Amino acid sequence: VQLVESGGGLVQAGGSLRLSCAASGRRFNIYNMGWYRQAPGKQRELVAEITGGGVTHYGDFAKGRFIISRDNSKNTLYLQMNSLKPEDTGVYYCYVDYVEHNDPPVAAIEWGQGTLVTVSS
Repeated sequence: VQLVESGGGLVQAGGSLRLSCAASGRRFNIYNMGWYRQAPGKQRELVAEITGGGVTHYGDFAKGRFIISRDNSKNTLYLQMNSLKPEDTGVYYCYVDYVEHNDPPVAAIEWGQGTLVTVSS
């Protein structure tokens, strides 16, 4: 499975961005998907994740401002980020938890390359 992220960029505080993460490959099923972020000098932290059944979980800082969603027909994950703050600046990484239908099946987690979000004050 390969992941391609898009949607990062520079935005002013209070603005919005929508990140996308598209998965491609052969003969696989995706289960959980999510976003992490890493700010300069800080550890990577969970932003939000969504199960195959659509159950969502958010980091405290994301609640009420960010919305995670997925389009299973397109194997694509989204993150709508609203009311952005300078402290949201960082590299955002998507991940997918999947099973590749080989013989035997292979379960793995794949990470995107990261997309930079910069929020100016």
